[in-house]
Amino acid sequence: MTPDTALVRWLPVASIAEADWPHLSALLPAEEQARAERFHFRRDWESYTAAHALLRGALTLLAAEAGLRVAPADWRFSIGDHGKPEPVLPAGSPPFRVNLSHTRGLAAVAVALDREVGVDVEWLDRTNLTIDLADRFFAPAECAQLVGLEAEAEKEALFAFWTLKEAYIKAVGMGLALPLGAFAYTLDPLSIAFDDRIQDDPDSWYFQRLRPTQGHVLGLALRHEAPERAMLDAAPAGLAALLRLAG
Repeated sequence: MTPDTALVRWLPVASIAEADWPHLSALLPAEEQARAERFHFRRDWESYTAAHALLRGALTLLAAEAGLRVAPADWRFSIGDHGKPEPVLPAGSPPFRVNLSHTRGLAAVAVALDREVGVDVEWLDRTNLTIDLADRFFAPAECAQLVGLEAEAEKEALFAFWTLKEAYIKAVGMGLALPLGAFAYTLDPLSIAFDDRIQDDPDSWYFQRLRPTQGHVLGLALRHEAPERAMLDAAPAGLAALLRLAG
């Protein structure tokens, strides 16, 4: 990958056979496997395991392209104050920056080289993302864009705003400590604006909206000093390649 590239890979849970799960779980270190086992619902275990296996597999494959051999379970991460993981890079590694997201039925990761990057995926059948939530948490300029939309267009815009907002706050490592109303997106053309609570340059960001499956949406945020040069490498993850990493 190049310094201008945001690499995005996603893995639908429905594509994973029952016999594949032990192999994906084996890509995680013991502490992550134990954390996954604490989930009450099987679907949450699956989403977590898929996301973390995908992240570790993506880093392993990218490192191999750079001539480094790192086993998936050997990657270590530092965790920011608001939970953002960053890989602790071995000597000679490219300067990978990462983010991951999972929702019911889908896991996704984003990787960039020495650039802040954030990704968020959402399940479109989620029922608590409503116009009432937008009125409480979105910026006034975003709420204004929702006025008068037909039901399907309103839902599409709601999920677009939410995933893009999550992608930005994850990219900067602030999580929900950053007020969602302090910045506003315009969807067409896709752009961002900040109020005086955020000292950031709206022209230093590259954003994308994707539909990885019929039932999911994805938002991506990449800090880039020249967004017109930014490139997106987005595709479904190769499940077979991940499984081969497990041996």
